[in-house]
Amino acid sequence: MTNRLSQQQSPYLLQHAENPVNWYPWGPEAFEKSRREEKPIFLSIGYSTCHWCHVMERESFENTDVAAILNERFVPIKVDREERPDIDRIYMAAVQTMTGSGGWPMSVFLTPELEPFYGGTYYPPREMYGRPSFTTVLERIDQFWREEKERARESGRELIAMLDEQEQDPSHTAAEPLDPMMLDTAYRAIASGYDTVNAGFGNGAKFPRPVVFTFLFRYFRSTRTSEALRMALTSLMAMASGGMYDHIGGGFHRYSVDPVWRVPHFEKMLYDQAQLITSFVDAYVLTRDEFFARIARETIEYVLREMRSDEGGFYSAEDADSLPPEDGSGRASGGEKKEGAFYLWSRSEIERILSADEAKIFCAYYSIGKEGNVPNDPHGEFAGMNILYAPLTLEQAAAACSMSAVEASAHLEGAREKLFDVRAQRPHPFLDDKIIASWNGLMIGALARASVALAEERYKQAAIRAADFLIESLYDSEAKTLRRVSRKGEVSGQAQLEDYACVIEAMLELSAIDPAREQWLTLAHTLAGTQEALFWDAAEGGYYETSGKDPSVLVKMKDAYDGAEPSGNAVSAMNLVHLARLTSKPSYQLQCVKTLRASCARIRETPQAMPLLLCALDVWLSNDAYICTADGCAWMPTSTIPQ
Repeated sequence: MTNRLSQQQSPYLLQHAENPVNWYPWGPEAFEKSRREEKPIFLSIGYSTCHWCHVMERESFENTDVAAILNERFVPIKVDREERPDIDRIYMAAVQTMTGSGGWPMSVFLTPELEPFYGGTYYPPREMYGRPSFTTVLERIDQFWREEKERARESGRELIAMLDEQEQDPSHTAAEPLDPMMLDTAYRAIASGYDTVNAGFGNGAKFPRPVVFTFLFRYFRSTRTSEALRMALTSLMAMASGGMYDHIGGGFHRYSVDPVWRVPHFEKMLYDQAQLITSFVDAYVLTRDEFFARIARETIEYVLREMRSDEGGFYSAEDADSLPPEDGSGRASGGEKKEGAFYLWSRSEIERILSADEAKIFCAYYSIGKEGNVPNDPHGEFAGMNILYAPLTLEQAAAACSMSAVEASAHLEGAREKLFDVRAQRPHPFLDDKIIASWNGLMIGALARASVALAEERYKQAAIRAADFLIESLYDSEAKTLRRVSRKGEVSGQAQLEDYACVIEAMLELSAIDPAREQWLTLAHTLAGTQEALFWDAAEGGYYETSGKDPSVLVKMKDAYDGAEPSGNAVSAMNLVHLARLTSKPSYQLQCVKTLRASCARIRETPQAMPLLLCALDVWLSNDAYICTADGCAWMPTSTIPQ
C-alpha cells in the first residue's frame, strides 16, 4: 500500500510513501479536503536526513493506530523543508512564537485556512523527555477543534497577523545611515560568546556558523585585531580535530552535541561542506598553514567522491543513520538503522584490520578505548564503540608510542587508507539526491575559490561542470528564471531568493577565475534583474524571500539573519557590492545601499546574527575585498576587479 506521496520526487516524501498515514503533499487537494470536511490539518515538516524525523516515523507514522486517528480526524500533510523553505520558515516562526523553541520534525496543526493554532516538534509515542505522547496531543487537539473551532480559528488568525506585523514593523524596516561602528559592536558581541576553553561559540552544543569565520577574517583584515583571527583559527582547528570531522573519509558532520567537539550529529549537508571549504581555504591563505589546506582538500575530495551526480551537480545530504555492519545482512536487531553506525569503530575491529604499529599509533592518536570512548550517549547507540577525534598532536601521540613523528605519520596514513577500504563495504547512509540550486551555488563558489588558492585545476573544472549543469537543468533562458530542485531529470519548485543569490554569487566567482567565458558575468547580470523583479521591496529596500505569487504562503517574509546557511539578503548585498563596482550601474549601487540600510535597525539589535551582511557593509564602505581571480587570491580594491 502506498499513499499520495508515492507520486512525489522528494526523497523525504518518498520515505513516507508506504506509511499507513494517508499523507498529502502540500497543495490544493489537501486544502480542499480540509475545507470540505471541516477538519484541521496536521502538518509535518522535516527532511530526509533528519534523525528525529526517522524516529517519529518509526514510532508514530508507521503505527496503524496512530495512522487511524490522523486519517479519520485530520488531513495529514508532509512537507520537505529543503524543497519548500518558504513553508518551513513561516510555520517554524509560528512554532517558535507559540513554544519558545523549534526544530524538526516540526508538527503543526492548521485551520482549513492554513493558519496555525498549535504546534511543536517531536512527540514521542508515550509520555517521555518531558513531552506528552503523540496520541495524547492528537486526542486533545481533536477535542479542542470539535468544541472550540472558532477559538482555534481566531488563534490562528491572530498568530499569522502577529507574524505579518513583525515583518512590517517600522522599527525593523526604517532605513538608517551606514555606520562602520556597527562592525565593532558586532565583533564585541561575537567575541563575548567565544568559548575560551574549547573554542567555538557558546557553552553547550556547538553549531558552526561559517559566516562568523568570514566576518572574523574580514574584521582582522580591516582592523588587524589579532584576537579575531585567533578565535576563527582555533575554532576551525578544534572542529577539524574533533568528532565533527570525518577523519577517514573527509567532510564535516552537522554539529557537535557537546561543548568539546567530541560527539557529532552525524548527518552531512552540502551547504556545510561548501561554506567550511571556504573557511578553511581563507584560513590557509591568511596563515599558509598546511593543516587548513589539508582539511579543505579532504573535504572537497569527499564531496567530489560521494555527493556529485554523473552530470556534475551536487547532491543535498547524507543521513546520520545507517544499518550497523555487525552481521552479513548489515542489519541490527529489528532491522533498525542507528545514528553514526557507518562511522563508528570498536577497538577489536581496528586491531584486527591494522598492523600492530598502525593500531598502536592510531588508537593513541584518535583516543580509541577498549570499551569505547563516547561519554555522551543518552540513547545508548554508541555502547562499546569509538568516535574518531584527535585530542593529541602528532608529536604527543608519537612520543606516547615511542615513535618518531615521521613514523607515526606514515603509519596513520596507512591505517586511514585501510579503514577507508573496510568502511566502504559497510551499509552506507542514505543519500538525498536532490540537487538544490542555492546549495550548488555555494559549492560552485567554494570550488572556484579553492581552485586558485590551492592551485588545483580539477576544482575549477568541477565548478564549471556543476555550473553548466545548473544552467542546463534549472535555468529557463526564455523566462530568465531559475527552478529550485532537480532530481533524476525532473525539476520542481520555483527558485526563492536564496537560490538566485547563491547562484549569482557562483557566477561572479566563476567570472573572476574564468574570464574567457563571458557567459558567467552575463548570467549574473540577467539573474540579478530577475531577482529584482521577483523579490525586491521597492518601498523599504532589501529582498523578500518569495515572490508572493503562491497564495498558500500566508506571510511574505524578509530575512537577514545568518544561520547554518547565509541569508539571501546578506548574499545579495555582497553580490550587489561586486556588481556595482564591476559596472558602476546606478541601480546596483542604489539597491546595495538600500539593502544595507534596510537592515541597520536589526543589526543594532542583534549584530552577531548578521555577520555576512556586516561583511558586505565593510566591503562597501572600505572599497576593499578578498578576491580570487585566475592570477591568484588577494585583497584588492573592488574597483580593480577584472571585468
